[in-house]
Amino acid sequence: MANRDELVIIRGARSGDAAAQLALGKLYLFGGASLPQNMPTALHWLCRAATQGVAEAWQLIGANIPFEVAQPARAQALEWFVRAAQDGIPAAVRVLAQLRRVDPAPAAAGQSRQAALPAAAQRALPNPEVPASAPEAWRALEAEQDADQQELLRLRALAAQGGDRDAQLALGLHLARMNSEGDRVESSSGTVNFKRALRWLAQAGEQGLADAWFAMSRIYIRPEFSQRSASEAQACLERAADMGHSGAQLECGIHAWRARRGAEDNDVRAVFWLQKAAAQGSAEAPQALERIAPAPPPTSWADPLLPLLTREILSSQPLLAARIELAALFRLTRAEALLLDVKSADQGHCLVVDIRASYGRSKRRLVLVRTAAERQKLDRIVRLFEQVDTDMEGNYRQRLYRLKSWLGADMMAAA
Repeated sequence: MANRDELVIIRGARSGDAAAQLALGKLYLFGGASLPQNMPTALHWLCRAATQGVAEAWQLIGANIPFEVAQPARAQALEWFVRAAQDGIPAAVRVLAQLRRVDPAPAAAGQSRQAALPAAAQRALPNPEVPASAPEAWRALEAEQDADQQELLRLRALAAQGGDRDAQLALGLHLARMNSEGDRVESSSGTVNFKRALRWLAQAGEQGLADAWFAMSRIYIRPEFSQRSASEAQACLERAADMGHSGAQLECGIHAWRARRGAEDNDVRAVFWLQKAAAQGSAEAPQALERIAPAPPPTSWADPLLPLLTREILSSQPLLAARIELAALFRLTRAEALLLDVKSADQGHCLVVDIRASYGRSKRRLVLVRTAAERQKLDRIVRLFEQVDTDMEGNYRQRLYRLKSWLGADMMAAA
């Protein structure tokens, strides 16, 4: 869960402070002490900082945000990729060229599409010495069942040299003798060349192909690779996961869960990735989520108390009413509902329910935020706790006494 310093940054960013927006963007871009890495959220906050004239924000966008993340937010992000490309950031040039190809800006009369691009972006366009027809010829030949393999390899290499990302991926996989899932494939032509494979896969990955980063992660963990590196494999795997690769998201989630003893909040990261994989139809992800954060019971002690939350209680005891609603919404125990630090518990995709400091018999657990309706209700409750001084709630005994006093001992006993 977010620590105290991160909570200060979040509040500042929400209030419009440019420095806080930049800092929050960095936290989500690279992963904070407790906040999980989230590229779309990083892009959102960095764009907000960039609109206030923070040059570092658009430079970070250009250097780190891949095409797959930038394209859905094209209207918001395009200006900052242009700025970053003008600053000479190579990655920004590549992404800008891709964004222009997908939805090119209208050119002035008599002006070519290439001339409409900034000078830095023009340098990212395919090599003019490579025949423009190479990608189309390669694709046509690859579709043939009885294709000439030597001609296929030649055209694939030409298309890759010309900047075609699909050809670069295919060439990298061929050189590594593997398929897109990382499984070994026998080939009668040539030998394995992991170093060359990585060079082509990296180019495809920089152009937004998640499969390329996933394949690179498989190469870096191969025992026969002389430059085998678990850290490089994990970095490539997370790049693929950020781009939406379901298998990478599943693997990132399982890895984070297994590493939870090294860092307690790894379970939060595990849930984040597993929810992403589950949303894409992974059959294994929901099973893993059920082990980490089991589905809540069908009823709650707070359910019969909801009708008793009159306008008087809502106005005079807003935090108490909010805690009852929270208990009913996420099936919290009475102690959890009364003692939970709501602001720090909210991790966006889940709640970290941890009251061990005040209630020794409890255990730390995660509760998933499963629907948009739950997210909206939780946002409203969190805003309430941000606006009201929680010191007035007192300790557990005082909170419990207030609960019984306002709602009646008989009703509490029944609950």
